[in-house]
Amino acid sequence: MKNTVLAALTLIAVSSVPAAYAHGDKAGKDDHNANMEVVKEQKPWGIAGDAGQVSRTIDVSMLDSMTFVPSMLNIKQGETVRFTAKNDGQVLHEFVLGTTETNDEHAEMMLKFPGMEHDEPYMTHVSAGGQGEIIWTFNRAGEFDFACLIAGHYQAGMKGTISVESDS
Repeated sequence: MKNTVLAALTLIAVSSVPAAYAHGDKAGKDDHNANMEVVKEQKPWGIAGDAGQVSRTIDVSMLDSMTFVPSMLNIKQGETVRFTAKNDGQVLHEFVLGTTETNDEHAEMMLKFPGMEHDEPYMTHVSAGGQGEIIWTFNRAGEFDFACLIAGHYQAGMKGTISVESDS
């Protein structure tokens, strides 16, 4: 009886975790969000962009050495960029835009809930050998980050820097 109650409580606890805390093995947001409209929400590092406004594409490789190539990017304020994140490794990686603070917080959450699923327009989850895409408008100047927040990857140093130069 005790085991049955414990199993029932565990099932209730797991099913009450919000959907944002699930992280399947999807190959990238393009695969599972192809028919979903992007929700545009202003973030400190910008807002989801429109494909028709892309001024350039930046290719970023994700490697099993827990590095990005390139690891430093320069972008002009107001620029809409298409990031093509290619997983050149053998393990799952992701490309997440944010600030150091937001990525630190999200990385901690990933350690607690390693199966998190990402449907935000500033994130793409990419299987080994796969490719993901993010279209982002950098409408605020400043120093921002990109990172792989898969549990252990961020802690191993898998992050990069984006410098957004003021348009004035």
